Amino acid sequence: MLKTFDLVLIGVMTATATVTYTIKHRAELKVEEVHRLEAEIKLEKDTIDLLKADWALQSQPNRLERLVKAYNEELKLQPTESTALVHAKELPMLKSEVPVPDVTEAKVSAKGATVASAKSATVASAKSATVASAKGAPDTKGAQATAKAQPIPMPAPRGEAEDADQIETGSVEE
Repeated sequence: MLKTFDLVLIGVMTATATVTYTIKHRAELKVEEVHRLEAEIKLEKDTIDLLKADWALQSQPNRLERLVKAYNEELKLQPTESTALVHAKELPMLKSEVPVPDVTEAKVSAKGATVASAKSATVASAKSATVASAKGAPDTKGAQATAKAQPIPMPAPRGEAEDADQIETGSVEE
């Protein structure tokens, strides 16, 4: 009986040693993975620091001034006037909010004109409707349908009571 008990104990010890070794091996693999990920993170941080330094070098005012002088003939850059700045609510609607034009409405029937795409046809129809109505000329059917179906986004007028330094962020706070 003693021999059977010894064999059972030897089996339990072997199983325990196997489980311990397996757990140790998995832990070592996880430690190696953590070290690899830490090395990747350090590399990414170093890359970010390098790119920030490069950006600081590229955007130095002296360098930009030299480039403006060198390419002034080609670019014809002008300083931004303070009257050219607008508030966020004065901008037209977002691209995602613009309704999608209908292809059948985009056809221009006046003088057999053809337009390369439905988008440019819609814009051309809306513009022709605006120009025609401003001149007092009759509108085409396609221009009327497009102008009615596609409102042109207009910026909101500036109120005199508004604070010029305050910008709306679109949050829903009351």
